[in-house]
Amino acid sequence: MSEVVLRGFGWRHAGRRAWAVREVDLRIAHGERVLLLGPSGAGKSTLLAALAGLLPDDSGESAGGAEIDGLEPRKAREHVGLLFQDPQTQLVMARSGDDVAFGPENRGVPGKDIWARVSDALDRVGFPYPITRPTSALSGGEAQRLALAGVLALRPGLLLLDEPTANLDPDGAALIRRALTQAVDRDTTMILVEHRVAEALPLVDRVIVLEPGGGVRADGPPAAIFAELGDQLAAEGVWVPGRPLPQHKAVLPPGASLVRAEHATFQHRLRPVSLEAHEASILAVTGPNGAGKSTLALLLGGLLRPTSGTIWAAPGGEPWTWRARDLASRIGSVFQDPEHQFITSRVRDELAGSRVDELLSRLRLSHLADANPYTLSGGEARRLSVATALARAPRLLILDEPTFGQDRRTWIELAALFASLRDEGHGIVAVTHDADFVSSLSDRTFVLSRGRA
Repeated sequence: MSEVVLRGFGWRHAGRRAWAVREVDLRIAHGERVLLLGPSGAGKSTLLAALAGLLPDDSGESAGGAEIDGLEPRKAREHVGLLFQDPQTQLVMARSGDDVAFGPENRGVPGKDIWARVSDALDRVGFPYPITRPTSALSGGEAQRLALAGVLALRPGLLLLDEPTANLDPDGAALIRRALTQAVDRDTTMILVEHRVAEALPLVDRVIVLEPGGGVRADGPPAAIFAELGDQLAAEGVWVPGRPLPQHKAVLPPGASLVRAEHATFQHRLRPVSLEAHEASILAVTGPNGAGKSTLALLLGGLLRPTSGTIWAAPGGEPWTWRARDLASRIGSVFQDPEHQFITSRVRDELAGSRVDELLSRLRLSHLADANPYTLSGGEARRLSVATALARAPRLLILDEPTFGQDRRTWIELAALFASLRDEGHGIVAVTHDADFVSSLSDRTFVLSRGRA
């Protein structure tokens, strides 16, 4: 059980003019469960990293102070558990059970108690495999469950959760929320960052909204906050429950075929799949974690060679055989993990070409043009990855979780961008767990099931 106190706290990443978070005054009592909200870039993830003691002095500038039970966060690490947005940053061992055991072993938990903790944590998150399952064989959502199990096995007094359901299918997300309800007792202080606000509300008793320019926008019981400020917060980008989203229906009929899979498979990760995507059309690929959706996206994007079956793409041929330059000009891919696309140390340099300023402006990244891509928030990194895919104006876009990490305002802007690209004749294949994306944008839906398509 931990108390959190922030007095005028702020943090600015090295090389950045703007503060990631600033002038935050907060007191979170022992056992409170808090939902931390704010538009993309408001500093939510930075604040969690600060409380976890993960902001070294040489990586930026701090202001004010932060304490956990009267201790500076770096001295309170043994009482804190943090689940990152990207589970891959927390998986360190080759086998799943060993990965969950890694944290308790490093904290000096007696050996006789470690594997009981591992088993309990894996059960609580509904991990579907034995402890020998290779971590390299897990889907993004499965890896997220495993990472959460690793945090729960530490039995922290302060639990920090940064988008814990972001990579999960609806059933998996519900399972994680149930796990949190059952696994986190009232003695544990919990701070949750989550865009699925309506689903997260039963987990919390307090809502804190960060102001992008600094400070706290609102603080109080969820019902009171949304009743008084719901419309304003929605306009500022907060996912206020009950606010409808724009609908974007196609203005043109589907055009020529751009990519086609015929009984395509890939090793043990994807059973035979046959589908086709066209110009002026958005195809949403949905399905549970572990069904092979991200693998299918890599196949359609020409980044993997199918084990059997074929992948054909316009203007003709198998895309995995094309030269890199030809592939990039014909098919743009957005990976599930945005950072896997970044190859430079400056946002502007990720978009070399004539459309840099246009894309930065269109995706609200102009103020970050000189920033290091690896210091962006999750939502900002996702928008940059979309921009890199658009830089060569390809006719076909393959998007893996394109709306991940977005606040309401940037989600609406991204949706409008994808709709305009479709209506200009581009074809889009989007792997997604986002039901709003499917209902607002997709012209067709392809459901990929575990074990078969």
